[in-house]
Amino acid sequence: MAVFDTVLIANRGEIAVRIIRTLDRMSIRSVAVFSDADAGAAHVRAATDAVRIGPADARRSYLDIGAVLAAARRTGVQAVHPGYGFLAESAGFARACRDAGIVFIGPPPEAIETMGDKIRARAAVEARGVATVPGVSAPGLDDDALIAGAERIGYPVLVKPSAGGGGKGMHRVDAPGDLPGALAQARREAAGAFGDDALFVERFVDGPRHIEVQVLADAHGNVIHLGERECSLQRRHQKVIEEAPSPLLTPGQRERIGRAGCETARAVGYIGAGTVEFIVSGGRPDEPFFMEMNTRLQVEHPVTEAVTGVDIVEQQLRVASGEELAFGQPDVRLDGHAIEARVYAEDPAAGFAPTGGRVLRADWPSAEGVRVDAGIEAGDTVSSHYDPMLAKVVANAPTRGEAIDRLDAALAETRILGVTTNVPFLRALLAEPEVRAGDLDTGLIDRGAERIAHRETPDAVFARAALALIERGAPDARGAWASDGWRIGGAVGASVRLRDGDGVAVVTRAPRAAGVGGFRVERNQRTAHVEVPEGEAAAIVARDDSIWVSEASGAWLVEPARSVRRRRRGDAPSLESPMPGTVVAVHVADGAEVAAGDALVSVEAMKMEHVLRAPVAGIARLGAAVGDRVARGQELATVEGAAS
Repeated sequence: MAVFDTVLIANRGEIAVRIIRTLDRMSIRSVAVFSDADAGAAHVRAATDAVRIGPADARRSYLDIGAVLAAARRTGVQAVHPGYGFLAESAGFARACRDAGIVFIGPPPEAIETMGDKIRARAAVEARGVATVPGVSAPGLDDDALIAGAERIGYPVLVKPSAGGGGKGMHRVDAPGDLPGALAQARREAAGAFGDDALFVERFVDGPRHIEVQVLADAHGNVIHLGERECSLQRRHQKVIEEAPSPLLTPGQRERIGRAGCETARAVGYIGAGTVEFIVSGGRPDEPFFMEMNTRLQVEHPVTEAVTGVDIVEQQLRVASGEELAFGQPDVRLDGHAIEARVYAEDPAAGFAPTGGRVLRADWPSAEGVRVDAGIEAGDTVSSHYDPMLAKVVANAPTRGEAIDRLDAALAETRILGVTTNVPFLRALLAEPEVRAGDLDTGLIDRGAERIAHRETPDAVFARAALALIERGAPDARGAWASDGWRIGGAVGASVRLRDGDGVAVVTRAPRAAGVGGFRVERNQRTAHVEVPEGEAAAIVARDDSIWVSEASGAWLVEPARSVRRRRRGDAPSLESPMPGTVVAVHVADGAEVAAGDALVSVEAMKMEHVLRAPVAGIARLGAAVGDRVARGQELATVEGAAS
């Protein structure tokens, strides 16, 4: 018998699809909600029923408590699952569900309130004997108090918002002179993301590793843990790759950190599934410090499911319906190793700037020991309105090394064309010697991001792109080729200029054999000859003439070089938006004198803020104002009067 008849999922994307999968298995009717931007999204297609709740702006749809509850009443649901993000950690939403007679599949609102305020959370767990990172935390601290506290703690320090999570608004500060600016940016980010700009400061732990404990608690007083996850591979405090169990901990250390996680849950009368996050020095794993508790399902929950065999969403449903946990701590066993990679719509080579667009092709791996939680399919549109995570690819195996190999093989089969993703970066990261050895810390990616992100486009990709444009035919090919005399059939000797992130390649049609296209590729003072079988469906030409190529080495994007805007010698250096988004701050006045490195404009998209800084000294000329919606590549400012 089902614990509920009907459940509404107050979320979108891959997590909504994942929850629906368990609801289907348990024969529970699922109701999806969607904004105008998601009218045809994968989670809408997967659900039994779906209800529109508002426009693309999340504040008027997924974050609108009234709209979500109206959809719940209209469809007669008994319970609401919030997923993660949006309203998942909103005590107000949990309380509104309770007042409406609808079960909120999560902890009591009082627990959410305490753990949602990191200052109160620290006090609550300290009362249970759980250690916290030394810091300065009290309600209502102004910048002067935080600056004074940082001096007492000693640098480096970590600035953190009291509300929210996911690394948003967190900033490491190494020197006193950098703290005022970091506080201003953190307050702005916290206010925008969580509606609360309260901050606190804590000591930055040397060689930090991020280890978290998955807990389950029912309304009958039972609290257990399902082991820990290592989440140290992060960029800008955002997790990228997670695994279970941690390669750092011994069985004894695992038992101690698990007990600390359970004590944390008991500190607030927790009910449901939650995650207790600890910071651990790589050199002192016996001393875990409590960081925060995520009062919801966690993105990386699949790795715990893989090694324990426990469906955490099912347990959430059962606990929320009033059932007692059917197993205790002695019944929990960790079997093998699991590792997960988050697939984001972002460009690692451009500082991990969010991307977007229409998905032209989406191939997901299917193999033994591999799981994919995806929220997109071919034909879907990745919007700049929401978080850029598209999917999670998970692999499990008897050993950690085998699990990493299996994940790498799965990512090699992952093909997303039409939207730039971080899949190649993930594979390069898995190949890093420190990652293979389990010698991790939260700064590993940031130290080597540029090197790890760089990859050179294979010559065969340029050749396949040229062939795709030929096969596409007139009139679309004409724009790209007419200036070089290229025509349908590809005259021998005709050439075209294509570009990638590293520069321009000249691709020339060479003599060909029957059924084989010959191409000469010239770039970086090097020439290569490539032959490509004609008729291969290896590349897709998008409407904007960008060319997406699927190769054994992954998915690649190249474009006609004519689309490159060339500046005249002596023109002012310009700053272009690295992503589609919204201008959230203008740091200087138009006509102000600036130094190289000064912040000029901040752009936010997909919950990420990017600061554009003056490339040289000069006079700033602004082309955007706060609130403007801007496109990727749009000029937002220039700096005049600088030496050319």
